[in-house]
Amino acid sequence: MSKNTRQTRKVEISRSALYLFLSAFALLLMVDGSMGPAGAAPLDATQVEESETAAVEAATTADEQGEEVTAAETEAPASQAVEPFDVEAATQAYLAKLSPEDRARSDAYFEGGYWLLLWGFLYGIGVAWLLLGTGLSVRMRNLAERLTNRLPLQTALYAGQYLLVTAILGFPLTLYTGFFREHQYDLATQTFGPWMRDQMVGLLVGLVIMPIVLVVLYGVLRHAPRTWWIWGTFVSILLAAILILLGPVYMDPLFNTYEPLEDGPVRDSILSLARANGIDVDNVYQFDASLQSTRISANVSGFAGTMSIRLNDNLLNRMSLPAIEAVMAHEMGHFVLNHIYEMLIYFAVILLGGFAFLRWSFDRVLGRWGARWGIRGITDVAGLPLLVALLSLYMFVLTPVLNTIIRTNEAESDIFGLNAARQPDGFAEAALSLSEYRKIDPGPIEEWLFFDHPSGRARIHMAMQWKAEHLDELAARK
Repeated sequence: MSKNTRQTRKVEISRSALYLFLSAFALLLMVDGSMGPAGAAPLDATQVEESETAAVEAATTADEQGEEVTAAETEAPASQAVEPFDVEAATQAYLAKLSPEDRARSDAYFEGGYWLLLWGFLYGIGVAWLLLGTGLSVRMRNLAERLTNRLPLQTALYAGQYLLVTAILGFPLTLYTGFFREHQYDLATQTFGPWMRDQMVGLLVGLVIMPIVLVVLYGVLRHAPRTWWIWGTFVSILLAAILILLGPVYMDPLFNTYEPLEDGPVRDSILSLARANGIDVDNVYQFDASLQSTRISANVSGFAGTMSIRLNDNLLNRMSLPAIEAVMAHEMGHFVLNHIYEMLIYFAVILLGGFAFLRWSFDRVLGRWGARWGIRGITDVAGLPLLVALLSLYMFVLTPVLNTIIRTNEAESDIFGLNAARQPDGFAEAALSLSEYRKIDPGPIEEWLFFDHPSGRARIHMAMQWKAEHLDELAARK
């Protein structure tokens, strides 16, 4: 309920040079290492009193533990018919919990992200132009050729140089978006030293992974000069699948400490949800994301022996049990509905179109500026900045399409989570929490263009609609 993607993540703000690299080039799949972590921020502690209007009573909790009881359910015996439930009024009651000041702050943060999407794209194009126009990319290639005669090693050496140079050139934007801006909106908890440490760890991981990725992709380019765009898609998706399935298990612990969740109601509830939905795990792990951020997240990820359910300490400490259940059920929905594999198929089609675009556009651009830049052809690693720029342009134009694909899967997982956890008010609480950093009530065109998750209002309305259809069941659970 939240990454991503994330959007945002899934624009998901990168915490490492590895993820910057993945989003900027190799696979460009809008991947953050999990299927959209539950990005939820703390809910304001104010509760609506039982003496308020019936619409407000329909949306509030009965006590601090999150028991959901409407006014009609409280006053009427269980055997009597439940009074009509006004879905729209209940939705508005939840939205009214967000103060005008908090809403303005949230809107400013999220709408600023629209501009960052554009400036980030233009910044990347500028970096590529700088590498090509100054001849720096060619000099990096020449250095690699002087050090070895083996093409794979030349590619690996260039990849390391490229990652270092682009990390340095992109650092001002990374510093603003990942550190200063997050602190400006009170979303980050790290001081500069620990934040920089995470950046360096990510860079080191990238220096291991990026050469491998580029050696494989340029090997495809050289061995299949006519059909590389088809084989390149297949290889890229395979590499993406490996990173998505195994990255959270082997890379995330480099940034946070993971430990088994203590025995208690939260652990028991999560494991019960997992068993009820065919997820074969025997433990739940928590991690200390509060060291970096105030955001709430969770994920269900892995493959075979690496399968795990994880949630962060912000979610544990700042949300009610019904909200935790709703978030975890949503994350389980991604796993049960095979969203990882489904989205890999979607992105394979998109990436196939992107590689076809590269095949068509690269030679045309090279014909005009290639001699000046010193690039020999598409198999020349010195042309990597041009490949990145062209593919970034393609993906930038397709942003609404990518957002719609992800948003659709998130909505499916929302429905699954409601039916699995059966906690509509907990779900609405979590959805409202997104208002700390996500505009809660956008216009329809705005949501289509920029949202890779359903808006907070849409999610709360969905939860209240589900509640309206299950009033008798909820009354019987009292």
